[in-house]
Amino acid sequence: MCRIYGSFNAHSSHQELRTVAALLHHGGPDAQSFALDGGWALGNNRLAIMDVEGGAQPYRLDGITVVFNGELYNHHELRETLRRRGFSFEDQCDGNVLPALYLVYGDRFTEHLDGMYSVAVMDLRDEPRLVIATDDSGMKPLYYSWDDQQARLLFASELPALLGFGGLTAREAELGLDAYLSAKTPFGEQTMFDGIKVLPPATTAVVTRAGLSLSSRPLGHTTQRGPAPTGRSLRAAAEELRELLRSEVHRLLVADVPVAAVTSGGLDSSLVTALAAEAKADLHTFNIAYSGNWPSDERHYAVEVARATGTTHHQVEIDPTTFPDLLADVVWHLGQPNADPITLSTFSLFRAVRDAGFKVALTGDAADELFGGYSRMTEAVEAPVGLGWVPAYLDHLAAVPLALRRKLYTDDFASAVRAHGPSLPQELIDTLENGSGTRLQRICAAEQQYRLPAYHLRRVDHLSMASSVEVRLPFCQPSVVRYAAALADEHRITPDGVKRALYAAAEGLIPASVLNRPKQPFTLPITAMLSPGSALWNTARDVLSEAALRADGRLRPEAVAQLFEQQAQRPSDASSLALWSLMTHQMWRQQFFGGARRDVTTAGAR
Repeated sequence: MCRIYGSFNAHSSHQELRTVAALLHHGGPDAQSFALDGGWALGNNRLAIMDVEGGAQPYRLDGITVVFNGELYNHHELRETLRRRGFSFEDQCDGNVLPALYLVYGDRFTEHLDGMYSVAVMDLRDEPRLVIATDDSGMKPLYYSWDDQQARLLFASELPALLGFGGLTAREAELGLDAYLSAKTPFGEQTMFDGIKVLPPATTAVVTRAGLSLSSRPLGHTTQRGPAPTGRSLRAAAEELRELLRSEVHRLLVADVPVAAVTSGGLDSSLVTALAAEAKADLHTFNIAYSGNWPSDERHYAVEVARATGTTHHQVEIDPTTFPDLLADVVWHLGQPNADPITLSTFSLFRAVRDAGFKVALTGDAADELFGGYSRMTEAVEAPVGLGWVPAYLDHLAAVPLALRRKLYTDDFASAVRAHGPSLPQELIDTLENGSGTRLQRICAAEQQYRLPAYHLRRVDHLSMASSVEVRLPFCQPSVVRYAAALADEHRITPDGVKRALYAAAEGLIPASVLNRPKQPFTLPITAMLSPGSALWNTARDVLSEAALRADGRLRPEAVAQLFEQQAQRPSDASSLALWSLMTHQMWRQQFFGGARRDVTTAGAR
């Protein structure tokens, strides 16, 4: 696991590369190195997980230079295949197969990778060309800036690091605020910065002095482990799913450093914990909660799972009075606002995991998107025939619903938003309205392709790597993704419940009290916490002052003041999330465009 960065046709200096590396130090504290020659540069900050003593990057072979971020779970098989072709390897680090794999398969080398990754290949055998690629789910993000006139590309694993390149100026995307409030974070290739994009999942980009070209890979090409569940009964599908997950969880436990598991107390992480405990007798588990008495506290469920599976359990507790200071760090590491309050918990949890001596953690992320776990999915499936369900479904994705956004926006900003059209990618809307498959299949496909990587996986990656922790995600393994996509609708959602195949697969593995508990979102109870006099309330009041809002010019101060009044008198999830989202956005603006922006030479050490 690493952080990577680089440039093409940019003539980056040693000092510039050191600045970028410093901004990524938290994600790769074990070794830092880069290579540059003429107009190109590739850099790597390493978090040593496999073959700790080996694995020096960049990897070089016959005119090929590679930097790599992630884990390849099939590297042993690939290495043996490549040895039969005459290649030799100095160590057992997973990434050292990449130069040889590229020499054999060219730009299609990623079709042979099973894992999570972003990778950059500099090919100097003929005309210089740079190849960058991402895994199928987008677990390891890669941000880039392309200057078409200069044929210059800059890239990095995180946004603050990308902005460390001297030739790149941070500019706020004109309509980024609407994209953010419409989806809790920008979807697709969009970011909150003008001129900066994120490489989509399952995408390969080729850069030459003639230009930039992007191509997408078909999903599910890498690993055909396990049967497709078409035509099977729920019980048969659940048994196959259990064995498939068991195999993947056990594979993901392999590392040369300590491995733990995150146990929230819900179905998904509890199932991963139970399967991991089968193969790892000394498994440690972690749960996070908040000091004081708050609604939706799940710690007792996590303790039940730990007792049932025999793990050593760590209860992490954070004080809500520290949230304003934590939020500043969270906003910086994310690089752009994410409206989910769980970001604070995620950041604090993985800091505790690392403080306890663990560099790898397994989690249950992505199961809801794949197996149909959200109430908005159930509402959409049960809606009448026609397309009337689509606007309501999209409103469920928003940090601030459309009707409230219209009240909040100034006339000028509202006019600009109307002229531009929907901030959500049109491809997302097309998938929901006119995509192939049933309504539920279209919803799950849209969630997996757009919401999961943007809103979920980038948050997990950035906030775990902020504390030098690698998160492994069994539910994002290609075999599991393929299996979920082939499930019959009634094995995902029915009037009797959600994630039916997954619940059935967990029977007998986790306590019945956890299996039968009401489903609740894993989030921060901000409706209760954002109250007059609290640290969060005072911070929100300061950040969303009338002077700050008028200077920005996009939000009506009187409408924001009304939100505060509503939250004070009649606390609700809608008003609290709206205030949280606006506060987070304003803090992001202060850090990256205002006087509060951090010095790039020191921020990476935080």
